Amino acid sequence: MSSATAPRPSPARELLDLLASMRFAIALLSVICIASVIGTVLRQSEPLGNYINQFGPFWAEVFGALGLYTVYSAPWFLVILAFLVVSTSLCIARNTPKILADLKSYKEGVREQSLQAHHHKAIAELPSNPEMAMAEIGSTLTALGWKARVQRREHGIMIAARRGAANKIGYLAAHSAIVLILIGGVLDGNAMVKLAMWVQGKQLYTGSGFISEIKPEHRLSAANPSFRGNVSVPERQRQGIAVLNLPSGVVLQDLPFDIELKKFSVDYYPTGMPKSFASDIVIHDGGTRREATVKVNEPVIHNGLAIYQSSFEDGGSQLKLKLLPLSGGPTTNLDGRVGTKLALGEQTLELDGLRVINVENLAGEANASGADVRKVDLGESLSKHLGSGAKGDKAKSLHNVGPSFSYKLRDAAGQAREFNNYMLPVALDGRRVFLAGMRESPAESFRYLRMPADERDSLDGWLRLRHALADPKLRDAAARAYAASATPSAQPQMQSQLQLTAQRALTLFSGAAAQPGDEVKGGLPALSQFIERDVPEAERPRVSEVLLRILNGSLFELHQLARERDGLKPSPIDDATQAFMTQAVLSLSDSLYYPAPVLLQLQEFEQVQASVFQVARAPGQKLVYLGALLLIVGVFAMLYIKERRLWVWIAPSADTASSQVRMAMSSTRESPDNATLFAQLKAAVLKDKT
Repeated sequence: MSSATAPRPSPARELLDLLASMRFAIALLSVICIASVIGTVLRQSEPLGNYINQFGPFWAEVFGALGLYTVYSAPWFLVILAFLVVSTSLCIARNTPKILADLKSYKEGVREQSLQAHHHKAIAELPSNPEMAMAEIGSTLTALGWKARVQRREHGIMIAARRGAANKIGYLAAHSAIVLILIGGVLDGNAMVKLAMWVQGKQLYTGSGFISEIKPEHRLSAANPSFRGNVSVPERQRQGIAVLNLPSGVVLQDLPFDIELKKFSVDYYPTGMPKSFASDIVIHDGGTRREATVKVNEPVIHNGLAIYQSSFEDGGSQLKLKLLPLSGGPTTNLDGRVGTKLALGEQTLELDGLRVINVENLAGEANASGADVRKVDLGESLSKHLGSGAKGDKAKSLHNVGPSFSYKLRDAAGQAREFNNYMLPVALDGRRVFLAGMRESPAESFRYLRMPADERDSLDGWLRLRHALADPKLRDAAARAYAASATPSAQPQMQSQLQLTAQRALTLFSGAAAQPGDEVKGGLPALSQFIERDVPEAERPRVSEVLLRILNGSLFELHQLARERDGLKPSPIDDATQAFMTQAVLSLSDSLYYPAPVLLQLQEFEQVQASVFQVARAPGQKLVYLGALLLIVGVFAMLYIKERRLWVWIAPSADTASSQVRMAMSSTRESPDNATLFAQLKAAVLKDKT
């Protein structure tokens, strides 16, 4: 006789069982945790150039194709989230009826013989008949916090009691919390913005320019159910459009109201670092007008939209600049407003920002570029110019160094370099220097040209010397003056040779001997190249020292001639002049590699502040909060509340005036406190003192 085989479940049933299985949900949760670690370790939504610099072109492209730069909005991540929501929901749907049925069941129908199989069990005689024993035991259990149900049988009475039923509720709460948190996160993420773009037929905007110039096909309606964007509002102006930043571009979001910034205020620490900032705003919503103050961590809620104080920036400050040509020529004045573009010869000047407060680390540097040029070894390659204005590995010393402004110079091909210049001289290593920063791309740090301040604490002295260095007649005159002063009276025949050497040093240093396309354009690298090429290796240290002394002395004479030409008195030969010339030599050398023919110096400014607000409509926020609360309750219930069941069988003894009582207890998790609790129950219910 063959046994009948069970029918194979249908594919739909197998798929349902897979989705509803706890192992599948845990596997999905593990993948999400790994992806979240990647999203935490790897900076998200950075410019592509940053990833290329970090990982190289090949791996940067591979990681980009996998969506690792925007993990939380990547399609595969959202698909896994969706499967996890479905899986967890099916687990809840499958187990909820069982849990609810179990909550209603006291299992009073168990057989009295099965009580003997429990680990915690006891038996005793009570000097009461079954009815009286039932009443006494029932009142005792109720006083101890147990809920009980009685079943009368032919041969006795079964009391079934339970305590800790909230443990089962904890399971439902914890799993429901996961679903709510995931749904809330998706509702408040980029997925809803992309869905709204698809429904409304909108496109990402990948260009640049003013918000007013962006066309309507890149703007979402005010009815968008979920978004989080930034709104920049200058003082005494209003704005009603938010910018939503997505991985591949931006999209604009129309707000149902306008935000007007009346006043922006910021408090600073003594070092100049911002301590707190707040914005006094007016919300214009149709015909209504509401005044409010937005502070950090204190948002303003208006009609379901939250307005957060995110940051602050320049709102179009008016700048008065001076254009300083490096190779000679008159200085000119220029007026501009931050955020505008101006024609500057064949290039375009883009004024990017003004910072009135700059906190810098001015701790001393062991190898600052203000070293004595006489101790520079020209036999070594000078490969790095325009060093950092204030950096080092020593202990920090933070100070406010005054205003600075940033700008870009963009050529006809669209390539731009970014500049950042300080308005006032900064004290570095005991010398006051003007800092002019430059970088080729936002991925780089600024490198600073450090120009010494003169006796009037201005840049005129250095600029005068820079112009004189570019004048061949003044270079020749300086070489003659140096040769006349440095030739020993006992050896007058050396003057002509000394003059030729000084002329050669000044010509090399000024870059006049460089040809178009040469990598070495002048400065100290030109002297280093000359020595490495024309001087035997054994003689290089001695020739290097002699050549630097000649250069140092010739530049000092050039400095004096330039002052005389401008009708100024000669500089005294003292420590202040020596410090000025020491820094001037190095900054003159660096200036030949400065990638612009002019310096822009800030003369005056009229600051206009702008607040950056984050405006959010987050329908999933309440779900996330509710989910977090349920998760706390659920985890607490499952970890700290134990479900225990107790059965007490009461049967009449041979002596009808007494009863035989058998008791047993079970628990969802076995632990040492179960034995303690059962001993207490024995003492209270069975009057057992052992």
